[in-house]
Amino acid sequence: MKENHWINGRWQNATQLVSPNYCARPEHERISLIVLHNISLPPFEYGSGAVQKLFTNQIVADEHPFFSQLTTLRVSSHFFVTRLGEVVQFVSCDDMAYHAGISSFNGREKCNTFSIGIELEGCDFEPFTEAQYHALLPLLDAICAHYPIEAITGHEHIAPSRKTDPGHFFDWERVAKNTGENAPK
Repeated sequence: MKENHWINGRWQNATQLVSPNYCARPEHERISLIVLHNISLPPFEYGSGAVQKLFTNQIVADEHPFFSQLTTLRVSSHFFVTRLGEVVQFVSCDDMAYHAGISSFNGREKCNTFSIGIELEGCDFEPFTEAQYHALLPLLDAICAHYPIEAITGHEHIAPSRKTDPGHFFDWERVAKNTGENAPK
């Protein structure tokens, strides 16, 4: 395993893929939040490689009927944790990834500007895998050790009128026990 270190906002324990879907954070913006999400492409299917294609603008419309509505999206997260526990990084944590959309946390809008986004391969309707937690917890530890993180929350908490992820199967208590962060309410 690689040393637990960072180079230019990239965690060296992650597989590195480069997404074009990011921009520089606003000057003097402090990274203080981690936002957890879930994603599966096609919906409710895992291991297709389609998430990686979506985040790198390589999704092909005719590979699946659902994909035609995704070809113009320009989205990404900083990290993606597969069902098998592989951690893939798409955007440097020093930059702003496009993962949260219209959002607000503790009265601050535009969470992309001050957060790091982590997508877990999954959906709202089934538990995440042990391999994912075994990968996620060290990733959270590494981020919290490297950046001044004040909270870990879900997409459902920062955009409650439009998002439900990571969903009720996500084990917030396990994350809270490992990180010392309170589970979001």
